[in-house]
Amino acid sequence: MPHDPGLFSILRLTMTPGLGPVLIRRAIEEFGSPEAVLAANESGLKRIKGIGIEKARTIAAGLRESERAAEDELGEAERSGTMLLAINSNDYPPLLRQIPDPPPILYVRGRLAPGDLDRYPVAIVGSRSCTHYGIEQAERFAGALAAAGLTVVSGGARGIDTAAHRAALRMKGRTIAVLGCGLSHIYPPDNRELFEQIVEGGGGAVVGELPMRTVPDATNFPARNRIISGLSLGVLVIEAGRGSGALITARGAVEDQGREVFAVPGRVDSAASMGCLDLLRAGGAELVMHPDDVIQSLETPARHLYQGTHESRYATGAGLFEVARHSVPGGANPAQREGQGEGEVERAIEVDANLTETQRAILAALESAKTFDELVRDTQIPAAALRTDISLLEIKRRVKREGSRVVRAR
Repeated sequence: MPHDPGLFSILRLTMTPGLGPVLIRRAIEEFGSPEAVLAANESGLKRIKGIGIEKARTIAAGLRESERAAEDELGEAERSGTMLLAINSNDYPPLLRQIPDPPPILYVRGRLAPGDLDRYPVAIVGSRSCTHYGIEQAERFAGALAAAGLTVVSGGARGIDTAAHRAALRMKGRTIAVLGCGLSHIYPPDNRELFEQIVEGGGGAVVGELPMRTVPDATNFPARNRIISGLSLGVLVIEAGRGSGALITARGAVEDQGREVFAVPGRVDSAASMGCLDLLRAGGAELVMHPDDVIQSLETPARHLYQGTHESRYATGAGLFEVARHSVPGGANPAQREGQGEGEVERAIEVDANLTETQRAILAALESAKTFDELVRDTQIPAAALRTDISLLEIKRRVKREGSRVVRAR
């Protein structure tokens, strides 16, 4: 069947036993392209950090068999209406691309719309075994954020995840469910109707990184968590005990991805709240009590809509959803920006109230196209913060990527 050669090459790598996201990234960096990796022999593969003699032999054998596996995978995806996005695709989520170990291939059912980026995705996570209080808070926060035009990202699991997805859909907002299994499987099975509403009702997308037929397995869920936070500007922990996987998501979001983490306080005598309370006590999360606490802490178009509003507005999202949906990042349309000279561009950087000081510094440094390392050198901004702000500027359509370089979007 016809297929995109670039996508197919990366898909072949993901279908090769022994190659995960980190090794695929290292292999492409070592050999220069996915096609060169596919042509590598055992001796060449051993040059890659993390690949020894036995693993090189296994991978080399897998690469030889990967073409048939990739063809089968494309057929399965086509039959189920699943789209595959390679990491080098223009449609691949820019925030996710910036994490240390992004999925080389993202499987998508439904519509991963540009609006999911413009609306600023926020992850909502928590325990599967949650209390009535946890469900109430998940619905309250997710509903208000969706009404304000933000996209709610969660893991599609029972409990807090399900409550967050459903609340976003009730507010006619968008939501993304990140699964820890192949998209040919429905897990948990009792969420089949929810996933159909997300996909077929136009309310968002169900996504994952695992091959289509991968069965649900508990060992895959920790890796799934990095995608939930990687797709998002911030992570909100609603309710979590000390053993909750939501804490893995929160820890990775802060330590590996430089994301904002928020937590809702719970009862001090409830085991279901101990994880959140520990996070707050250790300073690992910002305490939030209202949805506007999250919005005020993030650089979002909806931030200004919540100035001076009250809790009653969250119940209906009156007027907020439509205003946020049609807001234009950057304060000017592309045609207006195209007509600006260099001096006008510099003045626009200085006066744009939607930019942080860090983002202005990045734009000022981009008088010409630069690599990430050159921007670190020229701006002296820490790498984690720089990655996040470059992604934010991409979302605001102020910068774009040309190969390995970042340039101002004209």
